[in-house]
Amino acid sequence: MMEALAAIGIAYLLGAIPFGYLMVKWCTGRDVRTMGSGNIGATNVLRTTGRLPGIVTLLLDVAKGYVAVMIAAQLGNDSPVLMSGAALAAMAGHGFPVFLRFRGGKAVATFLGAFLYLAPAAVLAALVVFVIVVWRTRYISMGSIVASGTFPLAVWLIVHPPWAVIGAAVASGAFIIWRHQENIRRLRAGTENVFSWKGRRN
Repeated sequence: MMEALAAIGIAYLLGAIPFGYLMVKWCTGRDVRTMGSGNIGATNVLRTTGRLPGIVTLLLDVAKGYVAVMIAAQLGNDSPVLMSGAALAAMAGHGFPVFLRFRGGKAVATFLGAFLYLAPAAVLAALVVFVIVVWRTRYISMGSIVASGTFPLAVWLIVHPPWAVIGAAVASGAFIIWRHQENIRRLRAGTENVFSWKGRRN
């Protein structure tokens, strides 16, 4: 029981580290939540602060999800239930970080890292979907929504994991879509920002 509580607590705290916020604060002295979309994730960091900070934020957000599940695996002897719980806890930490008064991001990169440990083949399939959608639409949000929505099916068809992992995949996909409500409204209104690797122009 103590190992399980420790794993979930560590996963939440790792997920709650606001790398995007810290990166922008370090680079510009500003609060990323007052810039662009107000999100602390890599896309908004890229758009408001530049390519390198955006890429570093992405890698760190992926890493914290991966490490959270890896620690849970070590503490729980590779328990699928505990690893799945850690994946969800890390995402919850990113979405509702205690360090930023529970105002966080959409947890896409943290989701990616967590499931790279749990179901890497399914993540690769979801990444293919993501890239195709973004390539055709130029909307990161659209790619994230479609990829996360189809991810549970990929997990079930490709990996055939224990029920806990499938349940976590379904919950994660639903969480990400829910966190994209504002993006969905902007997509419907035709006002969503298109993706550009150029990021902020200096």
